[in-house]
Amino acid sequence: MEKINWPSIDSNHLVVYPKQMLELENDMFSRGMPEESLMEKVGIVISQWLLNRKKLLNNGVTIVIGPGHNGGDGAVIARELFLKGVSVNVWTPLPIKKKLTIKHLNYITSIGVEKLKKAPDPKINDLWIDAILGNNQKRGVNKDLISLFNEKFIQRFGKIISIDVPTGLCPKSGKPFDKNAIKANITLAVGLKKIGILQDTALPFVGKIHNINIGFTQEKLVNVPQKILSISYKDVKNLNLSLPSKNSTKYKRGRTLLIVGSEKYPGAAYLALQGAIASGAGIIKTMLPDVVANSIWRSAPEIIIQDTLCQSSEGNSLIYEALKRNNLNKFDSILIGPGIGVDVQDWEKSIGSLLGFKGLLILDADALNRIARSELRKEFFLERKNNTWITPHFNEFLRLFPHIEGINNVELAFNSAKNLDLKILLKGAHSVIADSKGKVWQLYGTNPCSARAGLGDLLSGFIAGMSAMEISAGTTISSESFAKYVLLHSFSASNCRRGSNASAIGNELSKITKKIKTRQMS
Repeated sequence: MEKINWPSIDSNHLVVYPKQMLELENDMFSRGMPEESLMEKVGIVISQWLLNRKKLLNNGVTIVIGPGHNGGDGAVIARELFLKGVSVNVWTPLPIKKKLTIKHLNYITSIGVEKLKKAPDPKINDLWIDAILGNNQKRGVNKDLISLFNEKFIQRFGKIISIDVPTGLCPKSGKPFDKNAIKANITLAVGLKKIGILQDTALPFVGKIHNINIGFTQEKLVNVPQKILSISYKDVKNLNLSLPSKNSTKYKRGRTLLIVGSEKYPGAAYLALQGAIASGAGIIKTMLPDVVANSIWRSAPEIIIQDTLCQSSEGNSLIYEALKRNNLNKFDSILIGPGIGVDVQDWEKSIGSLLGFKGLLILDADALNRIARSELRKEFFLERKNNTWITPHFNEFLRLFPHIEGINNVELAFNSAKNLDLKILLKGAHSVIADSKGKVWQLYGTNPCSARAGLGDLLSGFIAGMSAMEISAGTTISSESFAKYVLLHSFSASNCRRGSNASAIGNELSKITKKIKTRQMS
């Protein structure tokens, strides 16, 4: 596997499956760490995290303790908070099974922590901590217990914090076991983030995610087999971009071609071109329908019209003739898709030209819809021997790959990338970037403002421009760069103060990209 340079492979970024987490813990035990010590560490680190946020504790704390080691962590937290003067009580709705958890529970009640005899009142404005089931949960729990927590959540009577994984939520898939799970305001991921809590399906349940570092060594984390890395807006500050040499001309600062828009969807062309402009690429050329080509100079005079696209009777763009007339290998990257409409016959005639293109081919939106309806379907990706990136949203993905298996979006993206030797962005609230070599990046903590019509077109244009610059600098373009572009786009949508429309976010994207490059050059 190629070395990953960004972000750091550490406890703040590495994502694991429940089984991988257990293997890491068992390795610690095999090296001599007592199981009791790990539970102590988890409980103490979490209690300190809470004590640093005293506002959460002002009205007291109810810790709901489960039957296993997650419940034991909760008992240690109760002890530490109680000893610091916080009002704490505990409730055990399920029979306690682990001896260590029983010992901790007996001790905290002996020093004065109240053990409730019946369910706590969800209308009291205190903090509840869900320490019922964590990383090892494999099935649902009593629905009344879930309902009790969610009554408190819905009515907003105090906050709810889940330890590791909200009870009732599958740590692998991110889906509730029985249609519902505890809805937390905050999830404290113990050691490493479990893959389930990052999935789009988990968003209604996990709240804000914070990582609790329990001291895995760098050596162990680097050696975890498949690298799934979480990235958030905090990682923008450590993000570096490829820079052209100081004496390079515009022709050596990226040459990209955007084949976008149609009479039916002219706006998509403007947005994709705005994304390309935001990248700072040296040469941006385009193939457009006349309806856009005749007016693009007013809003984007720096764009060069390479050719115009004929239109079908339905108002879709026909790209075959334009592709045939031009030498595509003059470009570092080509984007096809935003707003071109679906014409399968035109696509099938165009396949030869696209298979012969040696640069980076980026396919989005209607290009993917054309492939999904074509005779070759996904075999197109196998026949194309050069670098290909695709950027489907979930429904486009299902149309393209109806038989790809996976229990979460990471598996869906990775399996398709591996089977077809391409790089994929599976767009969603927490988008996934995957390549065929086993590297995966997943965004989390994103802003819902980035889910708006037109922002996908902006993103694909930005990717086309950024990748062209990196290729022209002589760099081997990687999926790591793909992940950086996607994060920058999402960050710009979140950071934009002038509005949440695609045009305002395009301007913000340009400013942020320039700021990062200026920082690198200083």
